[in-house]
Amino acid sequence: MKIEEIIKSTVALDNSKKIILNLMYTQNVIAENFNEILKPYDLSGEQYNVLRILRGQKGMPANMCVIQERMLAKTSNTTRLVDKLLLKDLVTRNVCPDNRRKIEVLITQKGLDVLAELDQKVTEHENRFAENLNPEELEQLNILLEKYRKQ
Repeated sequence: MKIEEIIKSTVALDNSKKIILNLMYTQNVIAENFNEILKPYDLSGEQYNVLRILRGQKGMPANMCVIQERMLAKTSNTTRLVDKLLLKDLVTRNVCPDNRRKIEVLITQKGLDVLAELDQKVTEHENRFAENLNPEELEQLNILLEKYRKQ
């Protein structure tokens, strides 16, 4: 369905505006579907992102700066996200022995288990959105989005 139909626009939209609206609408559709996957685990998308970052550390702790640098949403409050994950026993947080001002965060086995349960569901979610495009179109879409994003 065209974006004009979705938003019930009565005026012609130029391509620049349509692209922004399409991206925003598509992001919302993807996020709503993704949030339904995370709901039974009482996780937000940002909390899930933190867990994925920590799993990628392969057993090594990450400090708040490392987590913040790798977040998809750069405006996320990393400390608040880690605090919520700590309450769920999905991460641990310790003072760095070498630098007492530095906090180190590590994913727990429970956090790894939650991610392991979610992996297949997340892959199915990603594939569901990709199934309307062939491999060449997927490659081209990635190239175009990366190109479009450059300011």
